Amino acid sequence: MSFSRAAIAVLIFASPAAAQSDTTPTQNQIVVTAQRSGAPMWTIETPTGTIILVGEIAAVPESTPWQPDRLEEATAEAQQVILRARPKFSPGDVFRLIFRGGRFTKLPDGRVAADYLNADQRARLAALEAEYDIDYDRRSFLMTGFDLLARRLDFDDDTTKDATDVVRKAADRADVPIDRPERFRGEDLLDNLADADPASHIPCLEAAMSATEQGQAIIEARGNDWRRFDVPAVMDNPLEVALGTCWPWADPDLGEEIRGQWVSMIADAANADGVTLAVVPLRVLAEQDGVLDQLEARDFPIGGPDWRPQS
Repeated sequence: MSFSRAAIAVLIFASPAAAQSDTTPTQNQIVVTAQRSGAPMWTIETPTGTIILVGEIAAVPESTPWQPDRLEEATAEAQQVILRARPKFSPGDVFRLIFRGGRFTKLPDGRVAADYLNADQRARLAALEAEYDIDYDRRSFLMTGFDLLARRLDFDDDTTKDATDVVRKAADRADVPIDRPERFRGEDLLDNLADADPASHIPCLEAAMSATEQGQAIIEARGNDWRRFDVPAVMDNPLEVALGTCWPWADPDLGEEIRGQWVSMIADAANADGVTLAVVPLRVLAEQDGVLDQLEARDFPIGGPDWRPQS
């Protein structure tokens, strides 16, 4: 075989490998692909890689113009993924819920809403009861808050894919390792709810009433602000405020532990090679003294949209 023919043969058989190497995305390309999804996100450059923090909101409206397929592409090229934990419920927890369910869903025996609420709060609740033809007088304030948001405001109807599901499925398909915070035991969550003072859920009720009173326009506004990366506006949206004011986020023990887990896992990811893609609830990221504030206090270089309200 002549030199020229041998050279051509080498080029033919080597070209697929060479092309594959040339098309392997860089860390910056993965970041750009993720950003093209339209979800607000922040990046942290480390000595060995890049961390992408995707700020997730629950129940993205169908009207919100975002591109989850771009996030899928970025996930498939990442080296690892961090997603929120799921509660760990055992069969015993299910029986515990059955036998103690009244402690979660109703006020203590003989007590009614007016025993805890001031006159203005009770009047607002009465107006909503009349509007929706429902009696909340004996329900726990947490269950009333959930009912107002999910069934009266219908915030989680007509929704599109959320970032956690998009990333989880893409990571599974591409065999990208998924890491999660330590799961809370179902028993601990149920005990936490059962032991809570009914009055501790009044802020949740008030926030849920405010969101419901303002109507469904706030749902689309929240999605549009999220897509425009106007993080302070999302954080101030009555629906987002309500979701962040209700259990478990507002619980002083659970909420602090959840935030601490995220900060610890993201800080640990700073030592990993390549791209780490983490999907974190936006409220946990962007609230005052939240994950972004805590990471910045540790001198992590954070790039992305402003998350603090303008003074």
